[in-house]
Amino acid sequence: MFNTTPIAALALGAALWLAASALSAPAQQFSADLIRTDARGMEPHSAGKLNVLNNNVRIETSDVPGGFFLVLGDTDAAYFVRPAQKIFMDAKQSSLLTQVFVAVDPNDPCGQWQAAGRIAGAADQTKEWHCERSSDDAVDRRRTIKYQAISPQGRRYFGWIDPQLRFPVSLQSEDGAVVDLINIQEAPQPESLFVIPAGYQKFDPQRLIDRIKQSDVWVEPAH
Repeated sequence: MFNTTPIAALALGAALWLAASALSAPAQQFSADLIRTDARGMEPHSAGKLNVLNNNVRIETSDVPGGFFLVLGDTDAAYFVRPAQKIFMDAKQSSLLTQVFVAVDPNDPCGQWQAAGRIAGAADQTKEWHCERSSDDAVDRRRTIKYQAISPQGRRYFGWIDPQLRFPVSLQSEDGAVVDLINIQEAPQPESLFVIPAGYQKFDPQRLIDRIKQSDVWVEPAH
């Protein structure tokens, strides 16, 4: 048995209450529009839409029409889904957005970026992301923490992390191109947005290649 003074007992109770409150706090949920400004600083243009439910992210981007990306942080998976064909496939390195616009620790975003890159098969296992905190800035009237980051491939970025959302709200590449989140709406997100619908088949490019190899159209490269 522990002997505690009334003050110590009160402090212990407060600590337990805070811990329970943190565990029961609702998951962060929001939606936003993506806009892109190219390296020449031309007028920003629409680049897609993003939805977030806790560690899960759905990204629709004009770069890849006819589908959407799902980053499922709870299961360490990332997919590209094509509703018209009712198929989905591993996202791999098809979009930098799925490797950067993920839920992060505002005090150490590189840990989650490293994990997302590993899922995409893009992270060099001998190298890691490196982040250096730069300053506190306001982006679209939201408080953010600015980081300078270097990817395992040696590319340099500036990222602005919203500590309330625990999510990047702006990313600038070393050539000056920028992707921003705008029209952020903090509201519950339908769980159906983050689930691959029943009946969808997983597409395996390697299986298609193997089938082609067995056909008459496959010609082994000359050595």
